[in-house]
Amino acid sequence: MSSADTHCPYCALQCAMTVAHQGETTVTGRDFPTNRGGLCAKGWTSAELLASPQRLRMPLLRQPDGTLAETTWDEALDAVARAFRETKATHGPDANAIFGGGGLTNEKAYQLGKFARVALGTSRIDYNGRFCMSSAAAASNRAFGMDRGLPFPVTDLDDAETILLLGSNVAATMPPFLAHLAGARAAGGLLVVDPRRSATARLTEDGAGTHLQAAPGTDLPLLLGLTHIVIAEGLADRTYIEDRTSGFDALRRSVAAWWPERTSATTGVPVGQLRETARRLAAGRAFILTGRGVEQHVDGTATATAAINLSLVLGLVGREGSGYGTLTGQGNGQGGREHGQKADQLPGYRSIRDPDARRHVAGVWGIDPDEIPDAGIPATALLGELGGPVKTLLVAGSNVVVSAPDVEGVRARLNALDALIVCDFFLSETAELADVVLPVLQWAEEEGTMTSLEGRVIRRRRALPGPEGARSELWIMAEIARRLGAASTWSIDPAEVFDELARASEGGIADYSGLSHALLDTGIEAYWPYRSESTPRPFAERFAHADGRARLVPVEATPPAPTDRGADLTLTTGRYLQQYQSGTQTRRVTELHNARPEARLEIHPSTASRLGIRDGIVVAVSNERGTVRARASVTTDIRHDTMFLPFHYAGEGCANRLTEAIVDPTSAMPEFKRTRVRVQAIPDAVTPPTHYVAAAPVVVAEHPAVAPALVGVAGGAAPGALLASGTPSRTASSSAPSPGTPSPSTEEETHV
Repeated sequence: MSSADTHCPYCALQCAMTVAHQGETTVTGRDFPTNRGGLCAKGWTSAELLASPQRLRMPLLRQPDGTLAETTWDEALDAVARAFRETKATHGPDANAIFGGGGLTNEKAYQLGKFARVALGTSRIDYNGRFCMSSAAAASNRAFGMDRGLPFPVTDLDDAETILLLGSNVAATMPPFLAHLAGARAAGGLLVVDPRRSATARLTEDGAGTHLQAAPGTDLPLLLGLTHIVIAEGLADRTYIEDRTSGFDALRRSVAAWWPERTSATTGVPVGQLRETARRLAAGRAFILTGRGVEQHVDGTATATAAINLSLVLGLVGREGSGYGTLTGQGNGQGGREHGQKADQLPGYRSIRDPDARRHVAGVWGIDPDEIPDAGIPATALLGELGGPVKTLLVAGSNVVVSAPDVEGVRARLNALDALIVCDFFLSETAELADVVLPVLQWAEEEGTMTSLEGRVIRRRRALPGPEGARSELWIMAEIARRLGAASTWSIDPAEVFDELARASEGGIADYSGLSHALLDTGIEAYWPYRSESTPRPFAERFAHADGRARLVPVEATPPAPTDRGADLTLTTGRYLQQYQSGTQTRRVTELHNARPEARLEIHPSTASRLGIRDGIVVAVSNERGTVRARASVTTDIRHDTMFLPFHYAGEGCANRLTEAIVDPTSAMPEFKRTRVRVQAIPDAVTPPTHYVAAAPVVVAEHPAVAPALVGVAGGAAPGALLASGTPSRTASSSAPSPGTPSPSTEEETHV
């Protein structure tokens, strides 16, 4: 038997688990501060995918007839190198682009940024973390001089008397996290802001706290109003403000207009709840936590900034027993944004336009600093260039045909590329459109490191070998770099790549220079920055700005410009407990699929009655960008002016057919949580498709054109047994929830 102590492949809580393999692979929870031996339904079922018949086991190459066929690694990589080389020669280096992912290990994220800048010489790289963490990161960098999701260990929450949770439904996204809310619930101090009565909002019932059911998109006025009350009622910590912050006078003036009655009228939260919330936050051990629900807006950076301002005025940040943090979503959402996947960053969370940073990193890479390209463009803008300035795209660890805003526009632009290359372990909806598909290893088949939501660097360990034809992205990048004659070195050993990452990050904000795989294997607690020792609470004595002070930054709440003429309801999107992100993995797990086989539209009874919609019927949700079909769930858990759709599903159930590619001007975070739509019943409609991938080989989707640079490369190879998506599989049965998890009726999530 082979076994390894590792961590869950899903969210940034990074629950510890042991994976054992002897004929079949099993998963057991392992004691660790974040999960204390517990796992959610996704973690318990994570091993099923390792031996899935859906796994890609050989590279696939687009044929002249539009089909995908198995080919050899040499033929596939030769085709990829040829596409990159010819694109650069004809259109320039920025015509090649990379789109990465927040689930990649630190080693792969680092190497991907290096590959883009050294092997391709392109500035066009960004990643799907731009859709998840960019607003919180921008706000934290501006206020604290550092972006670390939780600048304290998760266990600090255990002794809290009050926790204000905005825009996150942790009962659905990371159920083991709920144990850390128990103290606040026992004290009656769990305060949840959500337009839905989500599973987390229900935890406030029976005297455990308060559900502030604010209208969607009004989190910013809510926070401004709470800050107004704190200052007006003398609840601000004046000594802390004077000693540890700057900018208070301007902030005080900026919130003066948000008196409680105006805040209540704007948000729908009663004045009494507003005052009680402010007083509880000022009364004892308190934390303010934000999630994607308040950040995935065009004013997301301002909203995250307002949450930080409130925390600073109360004197919470950097104090033992209190604090501010943002809940990272993707498994390596923290580490993935630190070492070079972002358009404007170099390893160590350095600015790519900092001359000293360029010299340092170039020295590690063995190139001239002038060879490092300038800053690129963020994810949504990058996707907007596909088929125009960008001709060839490599996607690693992302499924943009489901997860990006305005996915039909993204699909059209992907089809307009000269060449699309996708690295994945399954034939995702994005891989279905690719000219070359490269099969890669899964979490339990590789070595590496991840960085959890609390900034802890942890080891991912190999428990079993991967499929014979699958390869690590490190190997893939090294082979393409060799074919392109790229400078620098391209190790395929994760420990060696980590050592290089550590050297490249030295002296940066996210400094990993004192770490190595060998040191992490000793079981040390390693929170970055880590030079010679760990820093679990980096703001305990000073902030990361040169003067050591935090910045109070005034922000304004302005109503969004009207869009989608004729639409009269607000749609917000989010997760189900059993599904994850674009569903590439979880829609292939039988138990998870059976529990949530389709997207359900939550709609309030009064709204449903007005529109002639009955519970359980199929409805069309539409606006100027497209139409989604879903089954209606009529429930009082949603506001009358709001509806909810999960974003895990593809095809006609894809919620991002409706979302708009407009972004926050500071962070470039798309507006996912506030989309204007109209809804109508579909008489005699059939069940909407789920795009679930059945556990059998089926035929791949056709591609509208064959990339000219790739024609003939396969050398006439016969199509193999392609593992692709096809006939939807449905079942009416439901799996019972795992012990300690919310019931199925409360497992949806409004916010990522």
